[in-house]
Amino acid sequence: MRLGGICLALAFSAAGCSRDAGPEPPITPESKAVAEGGNAFALDLYAKLSQTEGNLFFSPYSISAALAMTYAGARGETAGQMAKVLHFATDGDRLHPGFAGLGRHLNWLGAKGDVTLNVANALWAQQGHPFREEFLGVAKTSYDASVQQVDFIKSAEQTRGRINAWVSDRTKGRIKDLVPTGVLDEITRLVLTDAIYFKGRWDEQFDKKHTRDAPFHVTPTKTVTVPMMTHKAEFGYAETDGAEILEMAYEGESVSMVVLLPKEADGLAGLEKSLNAKDLEAWLGRLAKRDIRVFVPRFRMTWQFDLARTLASMGMSDAFDGKADFSGMDGMRDLFIAAVLHKAFVDVNEEGTEAGSWIGITVETLGEPEAFRADRPFLFVIRHRPSGAILFLGRLVKPSE
Repeated sequence: MRLGGICLALAFSAAGCSRDAGPEPPITPESKAVAEGGNAFALDLYAKLSQTEGNLFFSPYSISAALAMTYAGARGETAGQMAKVLHFATDGDRLHPGFAGLGRHLNWLGAKGDVTLNVANALWAQQGHPFREEFLGVAKTSYDASVQQVDFIKSAEQTRGRINAWVSDRTKGRIKDLVPTGVLDEITRLVLTDAIYFKGRWDEQFDKKHTRDAPFHVTPTKTVTVPMMTHKAEFGYAETDGAEILEMAYEGESVSMVVLLPKEADGLAGLEKSLNAKDLEAWLGRLAKRDIRVFVPRFRMTWQFDLARTLASMGMSDAFDGKADFSGMDGMRDLFIAAVLHKAFVDVNEEGTEAGSWIGITVETLGEPEAFRADRPFLFVIRHRPSGAILFLGRLVKPSE
C-alpha cells in the first residue's frame, strides 16, 4: 500500500464580503513556535528550489501544514526525520494546537473582511481502510480537516476529478488539475489536501493611470519592457550595503508583502545564498516608515512541482520508501508518501495581490530614500504580521502577464 500524494494548493484571489468574525483569536506561544519553525523550513526549502532557473513561487505555510497532518501519523525514525527537516521544534501535544491556533487566526482575518484569506484542509481516505480514530481526530481538531470516504481501488480516476474539483472550488478556480493523471491508483490509501486562498487590496493602492511601460533588467545585459506601477506614500523601508527592503501592507495591515531588492542587477544569487530565518526576522523588526516613491512591476506567475525528491534530499527520505513508519495512521508499516504536489498562482497588480513565496545582514538606515525601483530580479515574501509566519515566498526573474 502507499500513502497517496499530499496535494497542496494555494492561490491569492477573489475578494469576499465581511462577515461576523467574532473576537480576535490570540497568537499563542505554540502558534508562535510553529511560525518560527515554519519560516526556518521555508528558507531551507527555498535554498533547494532556487537552484532551478526562472521565476519561483510557493506557500511554505501550506506545505508545512499538510506535512504536519501527515506527521501526526509518523513514528520512529520517520517522525524524527520529518521533525528535523520541517523544524518542528516541539512535540505533537504542542505542535498540532499551534497549527490550530494559527489557522484560526488566518481564517478570522478572512472573516473580518479586510482581506480574503481562507485555509481549508481535507483527508481523502480509502473507504474501509482501518485508519485510527486518534489520527483522524488530530486532523479534524487541529486542522479542521474534513474526512472524505472515497474508493481508490475501483474509482481512482473519478476520485482524482473529485479532489481536483475541491481544490478548484477552494481557490476560486485559480488552481485546476492539481492532481495529474497517473498519480492515484488502486494502491493509494490516503490523499491530504491543503488549500490557502488569499486576496488583499493594498493599504496604499497604485493608480492605474500612473502605470507606464518601463525597462526591467533581467540580467546586466538583457532588458525587457514591463508595466511598472508607481505610488508615493509611507512604506516600511530598510537598507543594507547590498540590498533595499520594502514592506507594503494590505488593508487591515495584518498581512504584508516584503520585497528584497538587490542593489545590483546581478545581485540576486548572492542574496539567495545568504538568506536565513534568523537574519530575516531581525531585519524585519528594524523596518521604519519612510515617505518614498515606489516602482513595482505588475506581474503574475504559476508554479507547479512535486516536492517528494526535494524533501527526501533535505533529510526525510524514509517517508518516501519502504522504511516509512506511518503506523500512527493505521497501526501497520505499509504506508509511505507517494507524492507531495504543490501548485501556486500569484497576481500582483495596482489593486493588490491575488495568489491561489546576505550574508549576516546588518540593517542600517543610509539616509532618506528618494525612490524604491524594483526594475531588476528580486525576492518577495507575503507574511502574516501578528505571528511572523511566511505564507508565501517567491522570486521574480522575468515579469509576465
